[in-house]
Amino acid sequence: MNNKNIKLLLMKKLNLKEIYVTGDNKHIKIIAIGNVFIGLSSVKKQQIVYEPLIEMITEKHIHAVSILTYTNEEWEKHKK
Repeated sequence: MNNKNIKLLLMKKLNLKEIYVTGDNKHIKIIAIGNVFIGLSSVKKQQIVYEPLIEMITEKHIHAVSILTYTNEEWEKHKK
């Protein structure tokens, strides 16, 4: 699965405002932005992003994932 497909999958499943997916299929970096993360712990945010990817991870299509999550408000502050 390529980065574009991963991006489309996560956008559809998580109703995100923005998402950035970089790297190769073995090691990907995800930056996910959306209000779905409001009030959640860091662990819960990571779990939300992992859930749609779990089959690809267990089938070894993806080896490693780095995830950064932001609410819409946090992202606006981060970009400055």
